[in-house]
Amino acid sequence: MKLMIASDIHGSAYWCAKMIEQAEKENPDKILLLGDILYHGPRNDLPDGYDPKAVIYMLNRYKNYIISIRGNCDTEVDQMVLEFPIMADYAMLMWGTRVIYATHGHIYNLQHQLPLAKGDIMLQGHTHIPAWQPYGDDNLCLNPGSVAIPKDGSPHSYMILRDSLVFFKDMEGQIYHSLQI
Repeated sequence: MKLMIASDIHGSAYWCAKMIEQAEKENPDKILLLGDILYHGPRNDLPDGYDPKAVIYMLNRYKNYIISIRGNCDTEVDQMVLEFPIMADYAMLMWGTRVIYATHGHIYNLQHQLPLAKGDIMLQGHTHIPAWQPYGDDNLCLNPGSVAIPKDGSPHSYMILRDSLVFFKDMEGQIYHSLQI
C-alpha cells in the first residue's frame, strides 16, 4: 500500500491544487489528511489562494480516497460540506506488523501520547514543521509539515509512505528527506 500524507491545507486552493497535482502523479492508494483543512485559524495569516469553497470542491472529488482526522481549526460546519469524515481525533491503520496512529497534534502529541506499542508510529501535523523523531520504546513520530503555511523555513510539503520507506517531498515532488522504518 502507498499512502500520501498531508496536513494543514488551511483553505488554500492554490496549495491544495498543487497537492492534488502531486497526488495524481504519485497515485497513492489513499490520501491521509492530518487536519486543518478549510479554515486558516486566527493565528495564521491568510495562505496563498485562500478559497475554502474551492478546496471543498477539489477534495470532495477524491472523497473515496481520503482518510482524514480533525484538526484544531476543523469544525462541524466543515463536516457539513466535506463528503468524507473529518471529525475523529485520531485514526488507526495497520502497516505490516505496526500500528500507525494518525492525529493532528493539538490533542495527542509527544507530550500527551496515544497508547503506542513497541514499534508503532505516530503521524501528526499541527506544527507546520516536518519532523522525523524516534522516541519511547522504538516508536517514531512523523510530521509531513504543512501544505499551505510551512513554518521555520520548511517547504510546502507532504509525505509518501510505501512499504518500509518514508519520503518527505516538496510540492514539486522533490524528495528532501527519506528514511526507512
